[in-house]
Amino acid sequence: MKKLLIMLFALGVVAGASAQRVHISGGYHYNRPRVAVVYGAFAPLYPYYGFGYSPFGYPYYNPYGYNRPSKLTLQIEDIKNDYRDKIWSVKHNKSLSKHQRKDIIRELKTQRDQLINDKKRNYYKN
Repeated sequence: MKKLLIMLFALGVVAGASAQRVHISGGYHYNRPRVAVVYGAFAPLYPYYGFGYSPFGYPYYNPYGYNRPSKLTLQIEDIKNDYRDKIWSVKHNKSLSKHQRKDIIRELKTQRDQLINDKKRNYYKN
C-alpha cells in the first residue's frame, strides 16, 4: 500500500510538471520537463554547465578574487579595438571604390595580425 501511494504521488508530480505551459504571443506552448541526474561529487563537472559554472549561470565562488587579465591580453585587446575602428572607418568611407576598400581592409588585417604576433613574441621573450 505504501509503495502504491509513493508511485501515485510520483506520477502526480511528473504529470504536474509536464502540464506546465508558457504563453508565447500566439498560443500556448507546453514545456517538457528536463531530467538530469547529477551525482554529488561530480556536480561541478556536469557537462552542460562546463567547468567552474553552476547550473544557474553564475561562476562558483572563487576565494582568490576575479581572474585579472594579463598585460599581454590587455595589449592585444587594445590593438584589436584600434584596428576594428580603422576597419570600420574604411568600410564606411564611400569616397573609395569597393576594390580599394577591400585592399585597404586586407592590409589593415594583415598589419593587425603581425602586430599581435610581435607583441606575443616580445612578451614571451622577456
